[in-house]
Amino acid sequence: MTVITRTITNTKKAEKVIDEQYLAADLDEITKLQEEDRKKPLKTVIVWRNVLIFLALHLGALLGVYQTIFEAKWATLAWMFFLHVFGGFGITAGAHRLWAHRSYKARLPMRIFLMLLNNIALQNDIIEWARDHRCHHKWTDTTADPHNTERGFFFAHMGWLMVKKHPMVREQGAKLDLSDLYADPVLQFQRKNYLPLVILSCFVSAFVAFYTAGLFRYCFTLHATWCINSAAHWFGFKPYDQAISPVENVWTTVTAVGEGGHNFHHTFPQDYRTSEYSWRLNWTRILIDAGAALGSVPIKETPRRERSSSTPTLVETSLLLLLSFSNTGEKTNLIAPTRLQPPCPNKLLQGEFGLGRPMERPTSGYLFFAQYFAFSAIPFARA
Repeated sequence: MTVITRTITNTKKAEKVIDEQYLAADLDEITKLQEEDRKKPLKTVIVWRNVLIFLALHLGALLGVYQTIFEAKWATLAWMFFLHVFGGFGITAGAHRLWAHRSYKARLPMRIFLMLLNNIALQNDIIEWARDHRCHHKWTDTTADPHNTERGFFFAHMGWLMVKKHPMVREQGAKLDLSDLYADPVLQFQRKNYLPLVILSCFVSAFVAFYTAGLFRYCFTLHATWCINSAAHWFGFKPYDQAISPVENVWTTVTAVGEGGHNFHHTFPQDYRTSEYSWRLNWTRILIDAGAALGSVPIKETPRRERSSSTPTLVETSLLLLLSFSNTGEKTNLIAPTRLQPPCPNKLLQGEFGLGRPMERPTSGYLFFAQYFAFSAIPFARA
């Protein structure tokens, strides 16, 4: 099975990259929206039903934490890990990289597989998730961004789900072309049957360990995703584009199965790998490459200056985790699209905390390995 890897090569002007990326930030519109935001008072309407739901969820998750530490068997821990990782794939490889960004094409069996995994994560149906995410990329850090970081860390993390959406989110979102999503019969099936699908996938599948593999695991998966909207815009460094708020964040790479290269992702939103250093704990990229090796992913997008390596074979794909632990320092060789940009709105990312960092990233694979297992051991530690 031939896999086409589309690339942009030998570009003299980086603006050409933007043309290939339909989700590149609309900077003129962002500037206009930011000016309007300063003139209008911000009105927040709390949705108390959602507040109570999240409160109950986290109380149940706390009981799950206790049972995980003191009572759960190793088989339960393994089942929790499985549900978190594969539910995460439903978000990262499915809702995010396939449907929101169209960064690769998948055949029907792969789309059905990812849709079923997406139900485990329970983060709205894929059409709604992709619409919100496209708004986030087109109008980052404005009132048209569903999880606008200018409204604070908590709002960007989970507060945006506890209040009514800003009218500008709906107004700007209506301008997006979602015809590709509505034309997909897999997504239409999910939307029509979403409630029974998520009950069966997210909770019934974990019913034998409801508080641990159900509520605690679900809560952990939610926060792993939410950290991309919050922590990956606040804490990290910017080797690709220093004028935007998204950063490279190691911890979200670990917990969200490969989504932590956020500065890269917002600079090159159509790259299916979402990171220049794709094989370092980027389990989602490994899944997509495995699908390509099996013939389920015929086309993958890599809109970069230089041609990427050829698609790995199935045998090569099985060795990616070993390669991800190689002890080598790396240096970025990519250039962000040249364009006029507004100053970085996030004060925490200036100076030592983000701007002005060198391009070199010497963190070794062994350190990533240690960070991964140290972080993973926190919720799964046992007495």
